[in-house]
Amino acid sequence: MIKTAIVLAIIGHILCGISDCLLSYSPRGRLNFKDISDQDKMSAMFADMPLSFPLASMIMGTFAITLFGFGYFALCFWMKEYSGTAANIMFIATVVFLVSIVVHHVLCGVVEWGYIRLGRTAEARTAMLELQKKTISTMAAGYAGWLTLLVTLFVMVVRGMTGLPAWGCVFNTAVIMLPIAPTKIPAKGNVAGAVMFIGLLFLV
Repeated sequence: MIKTAIVLAIIGHILCGISDCLLSYSPRGRLNFKDISDQDKMSAMFADMPLSFPLASMIMGTFAITLFGFGYFALCFWMKEYSGTAANIMFIATVVFLVSIVVHHVLCGVVEWGYIRLGRTAEARTAMLELQKKTISTMAAGYAGWLTLLVTLFVMVVRGMTGLPAWGCVFNTAVIMLPIAPTKIPAKGNVAGAVMFIGLLFLV
């Protein structure tokens, strides 16, 4: 059962990575977040962006997060065998992570869709960025839950408190993110998440 959940998590992270790319790339290239402060550059970047991209991203992302949620919950139940406290921490962190991050993902899609739909004007940019800033707490809560979950998993594995070898701690999204963070790999969090679950598929 746990391996099935892990496979779903791998698929979910791959799909979520694709949905992230639908927001990050337009026919004119990759969105440079520094350009968000420049209305002319931002408008030019989204000039040929189909409205279907952010819409597809919202729908695909919600489905994808649901899929990889099975993997994270499976890890929580797996952890019960070794530590009820760690399992409970991971469970609560997973709930906070999944609920917050799906809301944040949808809001990112809404912001992008709204900016394009309203004509990519300076007024549209101001309104959409205001919406994003006022709802940024969803991102903060999501990443706080994500980090709590991953740190708990890392500590339990590296201290030899689970059935995994201590070196299995490398199959952790937070650890995998360290070498790829400076690269230009798209959807880094989802790439790292997929690699984590691929590794755990053979260890758990």
